Amino acid sequence: MAISAKMVKELREKTGAGMMDCKKALQETDGDIDKAIDYLREKGISKAAKKADRIAAEGSAHIEVDNNTAAIIEVNCETDFVTKNEQFQQLLSELGKHILSQKPASVEEALQQKLHGEGETLEAYLNSAIAKIGEKISLRRFAVVNKTDNDAFGAYLHAGGRIGVLALLEGTKEEAIAKDVAMHIAAVNPQYVSRDEVAEEEVNREREVLKTQALNEGKPEKIVEKMVEGRLGKFFEGIVLLEQDFVKDPDQKVKKYVEDQGASVKSFIRYEVGEGMEKREENFADEVMSQIKK
Repeated sequence: MAISAKMVKELREKTGAGMMDCKKALQETDGDIDKAIDYLREKGISKAAKKADRIAAEGSAHIEVDNNTAAIIEVNCETDFVTKNEQFQQLLSELGKHILSQKPASVEEALQQKLHGEGETLEAYLNSAIAKIGEKISLRRFAVVNKTDNDAFGAYLHAGGRIGVLALLEGTKEEAIAKDVAMHIAAVNPQYVSRDEVAEEEVNREREVLKTQALNEGKPEKIVEKMVEGRLGKFFEGIVLLEQDFVKDPDQKVKKYVEDQGASVKSFIRYEVGEGMEKREENFADEVMSQIKK
C-alpha cells in the first residue's frame, strides 16, 4: 500500500514519533494507523499512547436540566466567533429545551419534530437560524439522562462550552459533589466509569503491547508477566474514572472521594466539540482573497 504524506502526518500528530519512524511503521502495518501506533509503542518510539483526535469543528456543548431529567447537546457551526453570538446562544437554549421535553430517539427524528411540540419543525427552525446568522449550523448529537430524587446531576461546561460533561451520581442529592466529578471528567477525559466496563478485547490488546514492549527492553521472560500486570494498572488509571487521582485532591482516587460522600458514579457523558471530525484545510491567503473578491 502506498503511504501518503497525510498518513505520516496523522501518525506523527498522534504519537510524537519522527517522520521516518512513522513512515516505516505504516509500511510495516500496511497503512493501518492503529496498528502503526502499537508498532511504535512496542519499539519504544512513540511518545504517547494515542492522542485524542484533534478538535476539528467549531460550536458549543450545552446542558439543560429540569427536575429529574437533563439533556446534553452539541451544536456545530463554522467559526468560533459565532458561538459568542446572542442568537447562537438562544439557539442552544431552544434546542436543549426541545430535546429535554420531546426526548427524540435520534437527531433525524428530532429534526422532524415540531419545536417544543408545536409550530415549525426543528429543521425549519435551524434553517431559519442559518439564514440569520449566516453560517452552516447543525445539531450533531445529544443525550437525555433521568435520575431519581436521591441522585444528583453534575453539569459542567468548560471554556464556554468547548467541553460539556453531564455526570450522574447515586446516593447523594449534593449537586456540588456531582459537579466536582464532572469537572474532573472534563479535565482528565476518562473513557469508562469502572474497570468492569473496559472490553476484554481492549485489555488483551494492551496486555500484548506491554508484553512485547517489555521483551524489547530486554527484560527476562520469567518476570515479564508480572511487569505487564503492574503496567496494566497504569493503563486503567488512564481510562477509568474511579481509578484516577482526583484533580481537586490528587492524594486520593475519585472512587474514595465519591464513596466518602456515601455516593457512587452511575454514568457520565463528555462532549468535546468537534472531536472525531475533520477540519476543513484552507490556504489563509486564498481565504483572504476570496473575501476581497466578494
